[in-house]
Amino acid sequence: MTEVVTLVLGGGRGTRLYPLTKFRSKPAVPVAGKYRLIDISLSNCINSGLNRIYVLTQFNSVSLHRHISSTYIFNAFDRGFVEILAAQQTLDSAGWYQGTADAVRQNLRYVQQPDVKYVLILSGDQLYRMDFRLMLATHQRTGADVTISAVPVHRQAASSLGIMRVSDSGRVGGFLEKPQSDEELDIVYTDPAWIDAQGVPSRGRDYLASMGIYLFNRDTLVDVLEKTDYEDFGREVFPASIRARHVQVHLFDDYWEDIGTIGSFFKANLNLTRPDAAFPLYVPGAPIYTHPRFLPPSRLEGATVHNSLLADGCFVDQGAVIENSVIGLRCRIGSGVVIRNSVLMGHDYYHAPEDPAQPAGTDVPPLGIGEGSHIEGAIVDKNCRIGRRVRIVNQSGVSSGPETDQAMIRDSVVVIPKGAVLPDGWSL
Repeated sequence: MTEVVTLVLGGGRGTRLYPLTKFRSKPAVPVAGKYRLIDISLSNCINSGLNRIYVLTQFNSVSLHRHISSTYIFNAFDRGFVEILAAQQTLDSAGWYQGTADAVRQNLRYVQQPDVKYVLILSGDQLYRMDFRLMLATHQRTGADVTISAVPVHRQAASSLGIMRVSDSGRVGGFLEKPQSDEELDIVYTDPAWIDAQGVPSRGRDYLASMGIYLFNRDTLVDVLEKTDYEDFGREVFPASIRARHVQVHLFDDYWEDIGTIGSFFKANLNLTRPDAAFPLYVPGAPIYTHPRFLPPSRLEGATVHNSLLADGCFVDQGAVIENSVIGLRCRIGSGVVIRNSVLMGHDYYHAPEDPAQPAGTDVPPLGIGEGSHIEGAIVDKNCRIGRRVRIVNQSGVSSGPETDQAMIRDSVVVIPKGAVLPDGWSL
């Protein structure tokens, strides 16, 4: 593993996750109450023995940079590092990253060190737990130039993913992005018996979806990027490599979610609250690392909580009801509040009496959720001030709604943007 360098792609503008990406990049979006999405990929690397990691960033990256620099610090006797490679003007390039492949091309000098033999390329906005040592073993055993991770999926899911066709040896022979017709789906069909033979139960899953996780021989990656002007791995580099190189599939049979939309983000967070969560947070030997905050335990006073996650430093007052929800750091939840099927991201700081955002004699509510408020089917971003008897519910069931400073609806989920102020009695 010491011969592997990892590149984590920070993503583009994240328009489908807006407004959560209004002030931050996708990998910096909070998840599961106390983590950020980037923590998932970085923790997978560290747990796999990979500690030479570059994170390529471009848009709204200040909070991501701050989080990484204050969290991932290795000791003086370890060669490990997590470093930021932000888009910049150089003698070779004067523009922004034009895509995932272009981002790596502009930073090839960091992988062209004499002790680097392999390059692992990951996305910073996926939710999964993987041991990359197994992927490297597949790559070495088969003598591949490129190895790509794939997860078996059912036919109904195949039309929204990149699907691969493989030979009996596991070599990738074809690829279609989001096949729609029966003819296209037949081209990339995989015999479930072959999947079973690899030690992965097919369970009716007869298509192999790309996870966007690539392991390259270093020289192969450099050759491909220096001899072409390809801008994207999924659309250009990977399909071209199938034709000219040995591309091997590495099967993965566990939870994997690409957090690309408000709907998928919302669903993935609520899944974490289940006792039988498909992505359990409590796995001995494979922890998720994040910034240590040294907060006190959460305090509950006569509240009722079912199937929910409460992060550190919260106060939940008498009579509050919390069901199937994620409650983030430092949340203050007033008496009689009802929160169902919702994600509250918490606060970056505690409310102080001298808070300048709440001048004396005004009706601006303090940080937190005021007494008697009702929140259901919503995402409440960080540092919001929600007054008393506020009602945040998509009562009409619309799939999308106009954006205001106080709320918007995306994928049928009500989103309260970061720092929003909702006065007493406000209702959607």
